[in-house]
Amino acid sequence: MCKVDYALYMVTDRTLMRTKTLEACVEQALDGGVTMVQLREKHLDTEAFIMLGKRIKQLCDAYDVPLVINDRLEVAVGVDAIGVHIGQHDLSVSETRAILGPNRLLGVSVNTVAQAERAQADGADYLGVGAMFVTQTKQDASYVSLQTLEAIRKAVNLPIVTIGGMNKETIPLCAPYGIQGFAVVSALVNQPDVFLAAKELKQCSEAYVHPIPLAIQGT
Repeated sequence: MCKVDYALYMVTDRTLMRTKTLEACVEQALDGGVTMVQLREKHLDTEAFIMLGKRIKQLCDAYDVPLVINDRLEVAVGVDAIGVHIGQHDLSVSETRAILGPNRLLGVSVNTVAQAERAQADGADYLGVGAMFVTQTKQDASYVSLQTLEAIRKAVNLPIVTIGGMNKETIPLCAPYGIQGFAVVSALVNQPDVFLAAKELKQCSEAYVHPIPLAIQGT
């Protein structure tokens, strides 16, 4: 599996974006420096999602940035994305890994130490921890304290990406806990200038991101 840079991890949300098309939003973000893109579409059928995913993957490939698909394993395979990101209410981590195979990336959303330990044991490649702060994208989000974030970091040696209300003000608050990346939604897609927002967030994320723990480098 190729080396992944989680530093500035874009998660799409068409309900928040100000650009006319998702493609325009993603391209501006890529141009501004995002290092990874997660395509999240809750309401598209499989065929439409795959068609959209292929267009987004073309953009990501042009910038040599990996694309993961949120939840939908069949879409990730159909698009030939680097992998998939699942939550606690989707197919289990072990079942997803069995279908996905060993060569695609598997991200898992967690908000407790127990979930993090189980995800690592069952084959996750990285963890999305949150929601850390108030977020526009998930009204029913379960919030994670900085103390729990610290405990998760100590419990697992997977790369950790924090999500939920991440922006230039909150990224530094998570940084002391050995984080490999910051997943951003509204601070990118809901901005009048996505390119500028990405550029500023890239500078911020690079200043605070930690190297992947030595125990997992090269895996």
